Amino acid sequence: MDKNKEKLIRSLRNIPDFPIPGVQFKDVTTLFKDPECLQLLSDMMYEMYKDKGITKVIGIESRGFIMGPILATRLNAGFIPIRKPGKLPAEVIEESYSKEYGTDAIQIHKDALNENDVVVLHDDLLATGGTMKAACNLVRKLSPKKVYVNFIIELKELHGIDIFDKDTEVETILSI
Repeated sequence: MDKNKEKLIRSLRNIPDFPIPGVQFKDVTTLFKDPECLQLLSDMMYEMYKDKGITKVIGIESRGFIMGPILATRLNAGFIPIRKPGKLPAEVIEESYSKEYGTDAIQIHKDALNENDVVVLHDDLLATGGTMKAACNLVRKLSPKKVYVNFIIELKELHGIDIFDKDTEVETILSI
């Protein structure tokens, strides 16, 4: 593993038994507060997508709202939020999905994308993949040209990457 990824892993904060007992929460806010880590994340994400013709970066509420706009700015692309129901002011489309403790839903503005857009969906963590899979389904309803998926961290032991179709290009900065 390269020294930059090692620094990022060392800088993560682990919170035991959050949000429920038995879960080892990976807190990425420690990466955001450290200027060197924040710059490393920005540079690594930019290098992944600089030559892919990205026109929109889509951030998943809420930690996707941190690196998503940074990446969008670097790529000279727009930023689109995917939010929980009731948070977006204009006409929306919605996707419901199952979680380990019930169901949830996410929304995007109906006019957020078009068939010429090349998008990257971003969130902080890939665990089981349910939220991002729903986000992919939601975004595909708007018929963009291409969809990429990006995470800061993949928890390999949970095999969340397996939920995505073979034609979905999923990239992570850290696999732990």
